[in-house]
Amino acid sequence: MKRILTLTLALVLVFTMMTCFTSCGEKSDWEKIEEQGFFYCGITVYAPMNYFDEDGNLVGFDTEFANAVAKELGLEAKFQVISWPNKYMELNSGAIDLIWNGFTYGDEDGVSRTEYVDFTYAYLENRQCLVTKADRVNELNTAEALKGKKGVAEGGSSGEGVAIDLAGDEKLITTFTSQASALMELVAGNADFAVIDYQMANAMVGKGDYAGLSINKAVEPESEVYAIGCRKGSDLTAKINEAIKTLSENGTLAELAEKYGLTNDLIQNIGSN
Repeated sequence: MKRILTLTLALVLVFTMMTCFTSCGEKSDWEKIEEQGFFYCGITVYAPMNYFDEDGNLVGFDTEFANAVAKELGLEAKFQVISWPNKYMELNSGAIDLIWNGFTYGDEDGVSRTEYVDFTYAYLENRQCLVTKADRVNELNTAEALKGKKGVAEGGSSGEGVAIDLAGDEKLITTFTSQASALMELVAGNADFAVIDYQMANAMVGKGDYAGLSINKAVEPESEVYAIGCRKGSDLTAKINEAIKTLSENGTLAELAEKYGLTNDLIQNIGSN
């Protein structure tokens, strides 16, 4: 009986030690990232946030911002192009560490995005923007004129909700994995309007492939703010915030905003309140 009791206690001790090693040895987001020396940012490609220049280099405000934050933390920023509707799955699976691509506070399918991610400090102001073909601006010049019309937007974006409201019927809205794809559908004549971020519209509409499109001021949705999405409960959020505050104070963000034409949209004194 004594031998059985001793064996049982030994097994309990081993199990306890294994459990401790498993749970106590689990590293936090920050510990893992600090150890590996880099973090992955989930992005889609659009100017002026993340896009490729003529030499094929990834540039843009968010690209350089992420690189500056990484440098401040002694890390490297890496970038992974994702399907925007799958952003939360990519984040929670560990495929990416941050959603960093003109990501706004707000609701998605009627649920606050704060239910899905922990947001960092906000750094830029933005709003959704209505885009139509240039030759239809005078036709689609009121909210009433847009009712019953076909719209396009990026799936899972703030623009999708605005587009549904404008059309008055969710069935009239087609969604895509990126804002650029939604705009190309409008160029092709397969939709009456698109709703995208103002920053992208200001940088791209009326130029290149989008030369026949125009920003339409028939409706102007309320302003939003851009922030970075971290996993819920992640200790990485505080580290990113520390770096953002420093970059705001030392003028780095102001320089990047000026470079990409975003000076008027940059939030001042980030993290000081």
